[in-house]
Amino acid sequence: MVRVVGNVSQAEAEAAAVVSATQLQTLEEVLRWGADVLDIVVQDEFTHDVVTRKGGLVFLVFDTT
Repeated sequence: MVRVVGNVSQAEAEAAAVVSATQLQTLEEVLRWGADVLDIVVQDEFTHDVVTRKGGLVFLVFDTT
């Protein structure tokens, strides 16, 4: 699921949703995709949110366990 926050065009949001939903199943795949990891937010000992940026102003957050 992609939730748009801020001033991101609909086309950019849809492109990010298609890529993240259909191709990126693991954190390794996210890194190979070429996204910059900006931050890792620890939720608990098992869950982390990985904040990434791909290109200009599109930020994607991946929930990992």
